[in-house]
Amino acid sequence: MSINFPLLLVIAVAVCGFLALLDLVFFAPRRRAAIANYQGRAGEPDQSTLDALNKEPVLIEYGKSFFPVLAIVLVLRSFLVEPFQIPSGSMIPTLEVGDFILVNKFAYGIRLPVVDTKIIEVSDPKRGDVMVFRYPSDPNINYIKRVVGLPGDVIRYSSDKRLTVNGELVAETLVGEEPGSLGSAKLYKERLGDVEHLIRKEMGRYRVEPDREWTVPAGHYFMMGDNRDNSNDSRYWQDAAIPANLVGMVPDRNIVGKAFAVWMSWPDPKFSNLPHFSRVGLIH
Repeated sequence: MSINFPLLLVIAVAVCGFLALLDLVFFAPRRRAAIANYQGRAGEPDQSTLDALNKEPVLIEYGKSFFPVLAIVLVLRSFLVEPFQIPSGSMIPTLEVGDFILVNKFAYGIRLPVVDTKIIEVSDPKRGDVMVFRYPSDPNINYIKRVVGLPGDVIRYSSDKRLTVNGELVAETLVGEEPGSLGSAKLYKERLGDVEHLIRKEMGRYRVEPDREWTVPAGHYFMMGDNRDNSNDSRYWQDAAIPANLVGMVPDRNIVGKAFAVWMSWPDPKFSNLPHFSRVGLIH
């Protein structure tokens, strides 16, 4: 069962804020009144008695202590920057399994937490951006892929693993080769929009994909992983509950933010394998 952390955080902030407000308007005045009454009756007030009368209820004390911390976390996480960890190799070589990344939450507009309603327009995703979004078939799961198709684009992916956008073949340059899952894999430098990045293609794949073409509807985006033969992305998603023309597309309401930096890597979080910072840098 997935946990809706944003909802839990909002609830925690609301509960702690309520406890702090309850103390401000109810419990604190009662404590002050009790102290004033005791001081009026006692000739020489006992400090331990004063401390006891001024003591906050345990629940109130914890609520007031946690409220500012949780409120700051909520604001930072909801409107500024949210951390994520990469769980799979779909974005290799750009992102490795175990990379900890930072996601700009306001790059594509300010959204309310939990309901994800956009309240302030900032900018739209650009072709080539690395974007975190909620998986259309299960919004509780976050995915990270590269924006390949914008609203209105015609995307074509051929059987020889070449990408075409609006009738124009996307340029790619071979830069290297490495071991693959079924032989070897080749690394290419690809340019999408203003972004130049690396992609990876398996050379020994047993399955040959047929030529396919998609038209991106308004308000939606077509996403692909940089590890082109090992990525569950817009090319392969299937969902009978979604209209046929929207299958594989990411609606604007599902956008989480733009991934912009790797700040730590920890591929296998065990005590015998410490995190490292060799991959720290901006994401292209």
